[in-house]
Amino acid sequence: MEAFQNINIVSLLDSFISLSTAFVLGGLIGLERQYRQRTAGLRTNVLVAVGAAVFVDMANRLDGHGGAVHVAAYVVSGIGFLGAGVIMKGDGNIRGLNTAATLWGAAAVGACAGADLILEATLAAGFVLAGNTLLRPLVNIINRQPIDDTASEVTYCVCVICDRQFQKSTMDQLELLLDEANYPVGDFDVHPFVQNEVQIFATLLSTSVDSDVLDAIVEKLMAQSSVTQAFWNPSTID
Repeated sequence: MEAFQNINIVSLLDSFISLSTAFVLGGLIGLERQYRQRTAGLRTNVLVAVGAAVFVDMANRLDGHGGAVHVAAYVVSGIGFLGAGVIMKGDGNIRGLNTAATLWGAAAVGACAGADLILEATLAAGFVLAGNTLLRPLVNIINRQPIDDTASEVTYCVCVICDRQFQKSTMDQLELLLDEANYPVGDFDVHPFVQNEVQIFATLLSTSVDSDVLDAIVEKLMAQSSVTQAFWNPSTID
């Protein structure tokens, strides 16, 4: 009955403290994410922190500090798959990077708690929360500044709404105009629009553009009878 032989009250108490710490600290991180209605909220961050703590605590008990170090390394790489699940790409925007990074931080907090580094886990949780709260006003101030077209590094997207039957010719014309302006297209994305129209999104490879050049391209596209609307925008959301 090895299961009964493995019962150790002192070790069990140690695990309880570690998991409780991961639960509370992961909950604090998750509360901020839940308040802001992010993809990964309270429960997700708690589960990530507790899960990391369980694996590290188990390895610590079975194989000592060496085992805990090995498992912690796997937690670091494994949490990347979960983080990738909350990153979404659409309409030229990439969203969820901050949420994925927060999950990574929650896993680090849990790993510290599982390794009995309670104070370190608390400190890590404090820095994760500070990154999501104290830095937000600074980010908002920076985002309100006008974009310097020649110096900024953002993703630029040109959107064209046209008749479905002219989709191919419109895409060819759009690509030709952008190539002539030395703005090659990195990706085309087409979505159905109202009635018989489609939306064509062309994401540029360039990270800096001349707004006047893109305005001129949009005007040329709007001159075509098959095009009902054309515009461009910088995508700075991540």
